[in-house]
Amino acid sequence: MSLKAYQKVQSTTETPRDTEHRVFARVTGMLMDVRDSGDRGKTLIEAIDKNRRFWSMLAADCASDANALPDQTRAQIISLSIWVTKYSGLVTREKQSVEPLIDINKTIMEGLAQRPVAAAAGT
Repeated sequence: MSLKAYQKVQSTTETPRDTEHRVFARVTGMLMDVRDSGDRGKTLIEAIDKNRRFWSMLAADCASDANALPDQTRAQIISLSIWVTKYSGLVTREKQSVEPLIDINKTIMEGLAQRPVAAAAGT
């Protein structure tokens, strides 16, 4: 199967929740690789940047009036995004640990992996 065909199948079968989980898994994996290798150079900066940009995208989506999440959830995601941006700077400039970023991402991934009761009952 060609890459384009695979991407088309993936996009038609993957829910937005699945997509978010997949992207969180990818950026979290990058952060974990950096943590495990002790790399403080280009690889660290790339992992931090991808994670920060993903969180910024989530915040922008939550700021949209078209977002169907409850207002409180949207506000919490925006607040987490602001924290991720600030803490990311500490990681790159002040050599703070990436572990808190990994922990936040894992917590969100756990929530995304849970299926709403109505959806679970239909499967």
